[in-house]
Amino acid sequence: MTSKHPSRLSAVERAAAEYRRGVPVVLHGRDGAAVALAAEQAAAPWPGRLKDWGGDAAVLALTDARARALNVRPSGHSVILLKLEPWLDEIAIRELADATTDLANPLRGPFDRLLRPPREDERAAVQLAKLARLLPSALVAPLDQDPAAFAEAHDLLAVSTEAVFGYEQAAAVALRQVAAAPVPLAGAEATRMVAFRPEDGGVEHLAIIVGDPPPHQPVLTRLHSECFTGDLLGSLKCDCGQQLRGAIDIMAAEGAGVLLYLAQEGRGIGLMNKLRAYRLQAEGFDTVDANLRLGFDADERVFQPAAEMLRQLGFTEVRLLTNNPDKVDGLAACGITVVERVAHSFPSNTHNEFYLATKKSRSGHLL
Repeated sequence: MTSKHPSRLSAVERAAAEYRRGVPVVLHGRDGAAVALAAEQAAAPWPGRLKDWGGDAAVLALTDARARALNVRPSGHSVILLKLEPWLDEIAIRELADATTDLANPLRGPFDRLLRPPREDERAAVQLAKLARLLPSALVAPLDQDPAAFAEAHDLLAVSTEAVFGYEQAAAVALRQVAAAPVPLAGAEATRMVAFRPEDGGVEHLAIIVGDPPPHQPVLTRLHSECFTGDLLGSLKCDCGQQLRGAIDIMAAEGAGVLLYLAQEGRGIGLMNKLRAYRLQAEGFDTVDANLRLGFDADERVFQPAAEMLRQLGFTEVRLLTNNPDKVDGLAACGITVVERVAHSFPSNTHNEFYLATKKSRSGHLL
């Protein structure tokens, strides 16, 4: 029987699942409480109900980056609030959330932006969409009644804003090893894999350990974000597949190493959103601008899971295979000492030249 009082981690995971299936959740925190629905999943009857519950105070919450793409003037806040005008039906709400829908006929408004700062529950509503790997925008209707009673009366899940904002850090710390086995690879037969899962049952990360690296020495390490298109299909749009196989080859040549295969597809935005970004790139936007137009940061990845995996494997010092200074800084901020950055680049092709140039010019990669 499912508990009515889930842990903070599992409560957020369940709330994200509700978002993904188009059901609103109740968010409660220091600023009060609200009902929130992922804008990408807006479909009857929920948008109408949120408008009824929130009245004129119901809003569409967007990230500042997405708002800028819609030519909404910035407010100095990370989340921008738009008044829910009568013409904003389910279709219009979904189109406002998705930058790939307005390529032929760009949405120009007019949009009535609220001048006030976003409340905590409005910011949490957007963050929950990111955690659900959905586009970062949400319908939010404030509540003037007890959130627990409202959630129970309407058969909705309630979760605290504090739990939403603290989820990524808490999930990383709560990682545990669930399986390990030898997996001989072509060119690196002395290899084993260790699987890690957060306590809430969320996405798993993998450690690919080549040889038997001694824990008392800095271990050659690669943080590799999963890339379905590059790693599995051999896509020419990126260099991910080359970096993955190249890292294993280098570790095999040195006799030992650890490759962390992290569930952070598309720099943390997820595969579906990465494909949306690819659609924008086909129109001429670079990788950074594509992410921003969708409402994401240029890079949404976090490094706490990688640091926790290394600690559980017994490593606190690494020689990091990367061209990305943010990975060096990110691991260091999580308590892992990076004693050396080891360059890790490969020749470009006609399909990824612009991608690699953007990495260098806009993301500071050392190529």
